[in-house]
Amino acid sequence: MFVPNPEVIHENRLRAMARNAKNGIKDIYLHWTAGYYGQDYDDYHLCIDKDGTVYVNCQSLLEFKQHTYGRNHSSIGIALCCGVDACCWLPDGCSGFDVEQAFEMPHCARTECALVDFGPEPPTVVQIEAMARVVAILCEELCLPITPQTVMTHCEAAFADCYGPGDGDADMRWDLWFLPQTNLYGELEPGGPLLRGKANYYLQHMENAA
Repeated sequence: MFVPNPEVIHENRLRAMARNAKNGIKDIYLHWTAGYYGQDYDDYHLCIDKDGTVYVNCQSLLEFKQHTYGRNHSSIGIALCCGVDACCWLPDGCSGFDVEQAFEMPHCARTECALVDFGPEPPTVVQIEAMARVVAILCEELCLPITPQTVMTHCEAAFADCYGPGDGDADMRWDLWFLPQTNLYGELEPGGPLLRGKANYYLQHMENAA
C-alpha cells in the first residue's frame, strides 16, 4: 500500500530497531517497488528513495510484511523506490538462472546476453550505495553474516522458488536481477553479488572504526 507521508529513519534509530530484533530475523530480502521515485510502500519494512533517504514502515523490524512470496516470516524487506515500467529480456534459448551477463538497452543486442530497460526511473548510484549500507548496519546489529543465504535479492529468491525470469510464472519477479555499476558500454552487474559485496565493504569499515 502506498504511504503518502513516509517517515524518515536515521542510522541511530535503525541500529536500535535492529538490536531489538536480534535473534528474531534470519533473512533480508532486497527489492524495488516497481514504482516512482518518492513513492513509499508499506509492503516493505524500509524503502530507499533516489537521494538515499531511508523510509521506515514499521515500529519493529519483527513486524510481518508481505514482501517476498513464501519467505516473509523472520525476515526484513527493503526496497528501492524506483523501477516503474522496467522490462527485461532473456537471451534466446537460455533460462534466466543461467544468464551471466546483461546490458542496459540499447547498448547491446548480443543474443547470449540479457537485456534490461530500467524505465524512466532507474535505480540510482546513491540508492544502491544506501541499500548496501543499510544492509551492513542491519547485519552488524543482528549478527547476521552477509551471504547469499541470508541476504538475497527478490530475483534470487524468485529463481530459487521457480518464479524468476524464464520460469514461465505469471507473477514473475526480477527485482535487482542486474544493476548499473559502470558506464562501460551499458554492461550491468549481477545485483545480488554487487549489493552483498558493497555491504561487506561497509561492514568491514564499520568494524575497523569500532
